[in-house]
Order: sequence, then structure tokens, then C-alpha cells
Amino acid sequence: MPLLEGRGLCVDYGRVRALDGVDVEIEEGQVIGLLGPNGSGKTTLLNVLCGLLRPTVGVVRFDGALVTGKPPWAFGRLGIGRTFQIPRPFAGLTVLDSVLVGVTLSKRRRLIRTADRRREAERLLAIVGLDDKAGALSTELSLGQMKRLELAVALSTRPRLLLLDELASGLSPQGRGEVLRFYARLRERGITIVAVEHSIGTLASVSDRLILLHGGVIAAEGPASSVLASPRVAQAYLGGSDE
Repeated sequence: MPLLEGRGLCVDYGRVRALDGVDVEIEEGQVIGLLGPNGSGKTTLLNVLCGLLRPTVGVVRFDGALVTGKPPWAFGRLGIGRTFQIPRPFAGLTVLDSVLVGVTLSKRRRLIRTADRRREAERLLAIVGLDDKAGALSTELSLGQMKRLELAVALSTRPRLLLLDELASGLSPQGRGEVLRFYARLRERGITIVAVEHSIGTLASVSDRLILLHGGVIAAEGPASSVLASPRVAQAYLGGSDE
């Protein structure tokens, strides 16, 4: 049974159909890469899979249970975490306190003692390499640091599934290298991942399977080597015939 399953997913924005009958199955422990040009439906699909957006048509199941229509916090309590292309730090909170919010509200591993919650937040900051920024205001961080903080907050709920939106986008080559190491660490922890990245090379290097979205439909899916060799990739990004 897939950990996460979407069937017949359609999303309409007025007269525009952003997703058109998408079927996805995410097996536990896999890293799935979503690729496609701007406007192909990648972020819309992530929003449906984490409960931020209810599909016009279709259903979502997590661990076999129907979750379509549940609020985003319910998805979080079930074990689905999410980061965003544009980080949204907690204004006025320090880096440590931002992670403590997630640790305190987590229902998957309730820590009663304040000292235990603090240790858990410090552990997560060490994982993403921000332990030296614990006392800084979250809004004072660089873009790369904000993305790492958002990852730590997502991890604070002990997710089984992480939806990562452009974790490496806008970073320096050194920053992108750090992101690749984060993917490896998350895989070692047994966390299932669905990732959107602007860099096809980054996605191919971290993913067990790629899904190509084009015009709101799945144009190709499978191992990275077979998807990237498909003429549908060139058609999606460059236009023209796929013959």
C-alpha cells in the first residue's frame, strides 16, 4: 500500500485547469522528484498533497486513510511536513524559538518537559547546520539559512513524509551542495520525500523516481535515466513536437 496516494486529481482556478486527472503513488522510503516548466502544476500538486488546497475532483489517501478535505493541520498531525519556495520565518522569534514552536505543537512525539523540548530543538538545528544561529532573529538569516530553518521546523513535527519546494533554488554552489547532503541525511532517517527543484540535475541526483508534469498532466514518470531520455522532457521545456 502506498504511503501517499492521489487519484484523479483535478484543480481548477476559474477557467484554468491546473491539474487534470493526476494519479500519484508515493511508496514509503522513496525520494520522488517533480519536474516541469513554470505553470506545469508542481506547486499546486504539493498544495493538494499537504491539504493547503482541496482538489476540485479526486481524492488523497495517506497510509490508506482518506484525507481529502481535512485541514492542513490534520495533515501535519498525520505526519506530512512541508517547506515552501519562499521561506516564511516567524517574525520576532529567534531561530531556536521558531523550532520550539513546532516541537511544542507536535502531536507525534509529545515532549512535556521544557528542557526536553529545548534539547530536541537544538538537535534539529544541529542537523541543518544552524546551531550557531540559535539566538539570532529568524528574519535576520540569509536566504539559504532561512530555507534550512524552514526544514528544521518541518522536521520538528517528526514527519513521515516531507514535501520540499525548491530547497536548493537561489543558493550558491556551496549552498546547493549542502542541500544535497540534507537529502542524504533525510533518506538515512527513513523520511519519504516529494521534492520540487529548479535544477533537473539536482532532482536526478537525489530521486529514486521522477515525475514530469506538463500542462497539469503527468507526461512521463519512472527512473531518472528513462525520464530524462524521453523526448517529452524537451517538449515540456522547449516546446515543439515529441515525435
